[in-house]
Amino acid sequence: MEKRHDPAPAPAPAPAEGCLVAAIRMPVRIVALVVVVPVRLVWDALVTGGRFLYEKVLVPLGRGVGLLLGAVIVWPFVLLGRYVLAPLGRGLAFLWRVLVAVPAVWLYAHVLAPLGRAAGVALGWIGKALFVWPWVALWRYVLAPVGRGLAWLVRQLGAGAVALGRGLAWLARVLLVVPAAWLYARVLTPIGHAIALLFTGIAAGLHWLAAALYRYLLTPLGLAALALVRWILVLPALALWRWVLVPVGRALGVLLREIGAALGVAWRVAGYVSLAVGRFLATLLRWTFVEPVRWAYRSVLTPLGHVVRDQLWRPAARVAREALGTVRATVRQVRADVRRALFGPGRPPEPPPGEVREPQDAQGRTLDSSTTALTKTAFIKD
Repeated sequence: MEKRHDPAPAPAPAPAEGCLVAAIRMPVRIVALVVVVPVRLVWDALVTGGRFLYEKVLVPLGRGVGLLLGAVIVWPFVLLGRYVLAPLGRGLAFLWRVLVAVPAVWLYAHVLAPLGRAAGVALGWIGKALFVWPWVALWRYVLAPVGRGLAWLVRQLGAGAVALGRGLAWLARVLLVVPAAWLYARVLTPIGHAIALLFTGIAAGLHWLAAALYRYLLTPLGLAALALVRWILVLPALALWRWVLVPVGRALGVLLREIGAALGVAWRVAGYVSLAVGRFLATLLRWTFVEPVRWAYRSVLTPLGHVVRDQLWRPAARVAREALGTVRATVRQVRADVRRALFGPGRPPEPPPGEVREPQDAQGRTLDSSTTALTKTAFIKD
């Protein structure tokens, strides 16, 4: 029950190369190498320069432009929407709900809806009295009896028409169908048989004549024409294909294959050359520019930046945060004052967790007041 693995097929032997291939290969590869190496060097230089430009110039520039646009355009609109338009919209929505929506809902629910229902019932009764009941009476006492009479009259006329049709059908059968059947059976059928026999004989004679013409005249002429076309056109074309076009095509195929292989080899060799040149230029750039810049950054700019950060930037940031905190607290206080001035003081503030809430006095419920000892409470502050 084990699966039997077939052995892998042996690779096909490489085709034997003739002297033509050996004579074409070396010159073509030399020419391709001379032509392709400069092209590969230029191509690698362009690719490396484009990648460096994209990663080191365009990407940081795009990020900086994005941050600048966000700081100049986006954030002002965000702050405007968050601290101006949103509170204004909430206030307008509250005014709309209090001044328009709630009165309109109450007016619709308690005034317009009952009036509409009463008007609908009244219009329904008026419509029935004006349009429905007269038509019902007209149908029941006028149109229905007239329709029944017309139906009886139509049934009687139909019965008379059926009887008349039966009589006309009997007359047509006696006067037309029986004589026509006798004429077809006794006269037309023998004449048709004689005509069919005559046409059958004529068709058999024509068929014999066509067969003899095809066998003794058209077939010899066709065979002669076919042999003539074969010796004049087919055999010369076959010889031209076999002895001229096929060898020329094989030579062109070998030439094109060798040119393609030479271009591939030259491209790979040019890649190695370009890699070596690029490494040399990268090493030269590193030791002449990158290492001095790195040394200057580590030894000069980094300590200077630490001094600027510790002595200037952090104190300035601390002062700015304190100023922003003060401005934020002022804005909160102003908003609270404006809300208190527009909508009242609102609910009293919640007491701290440590405070004890107890009633001031144990006053009971009175007859002229709905307040109780549980509702009259005060917060005992420290």
